[in-house]
Amino acid sequence: MNINNVMRAEVLVHALPYIKEYYGKTVVIKYGGNAMVDEKLKESVATDVVLMKYVGINPIIVHGGGLDITKIMKKMKKDVQFVQGLRITDKETMELVKMVLVGKVNKEIVTLINRHGRIAVGVSGDDAELIVARKFILPEVDLGYVGEVEKINPKILEDLVGDGFTPVIASVGVGDDGQSYNINADLVAAEIASTLKADKLIFLTDVDGLYKDFTDKSSLISELSLKDCDELLKSNQLDKGMLPKVKGCVTALEGDVKKAHILNGTIPHSLLLEIFTDEGIGTMITTSR
Repeated sequence: MNINNVMRAEVLVHALPYIKEYYGKTVVIKYGGNAMVDEKLKESVATDVVLMKYVGINPIIVHGGGLDITKIMKKMKKDVQFVQGLRITDKETMELVKMVLVGKVNKEIVTLINRHGRIAVGVSGDDAELIVARKFILPEVDLGYVGEVEKINPKILEDLVGDGFTPVIASVGVGDDGQSYNINADLVAAEIASTLKADKLIFLTDVDGLYKDFTDKSSLISELSLKDCDELLKSNQLDKGMLPKVKGCVTALEGDVKKAHILNGTIPHSLLLEIFTDEGIGTMITTSR
């Protein structure tokens, strides 16, 4: 008897209850951080997504691409400026954002997933007015073409999922006047999850989750309630990178998403570990503890 084959069979049997639980369910995944940069991690995420699809889960991917945008801007000798974590986006920068997010990053993710299973289709928020946006206003500074989600028109996503595809969404929205806007991908993922009443919203990040004290790695918070998240936001203790993710968790849960998760995407197969194991990883946020 081959002990390795027995172990593989035990893994599959262990995963069966989770496959049954999530069969036919929608999981929105915000893809970002080093998981989008490191080649091995990119492969890991792609295979996780394909496996999820083939066992009957409906993954939907939302991505940004801030590092790539900054790299291109610097090559073109354009100033890179942020206010409260938001990129000041003039007209030329908005064109670069679309070029990078829609023309480069989105296509790279789609191609990578399709190497493992021909299921991925790339879309932008301005396709079929998927993401209708409005200008994001800060009193102290004009951010330019930075937007926030006004509404999500889900039909294109529902049609793609119904036809067996996995949408990969670039976080660009379109205003009523036809103007494109650069939108934070964390908040886009939350709005899409809320609109679709997804079973889960998962943020892939570069840290293990939320901490009571970030300097103390033993203080990882494994589970939070929606009320806890509200209090955390009011405390002003979150760093600028984690702030939109926690806001996104709140938006999703208030929109009837059952669970939100903040995971370390630098852990290989973190998506599978979260969905198909008892322990899970990272921080889980629910409407009640």
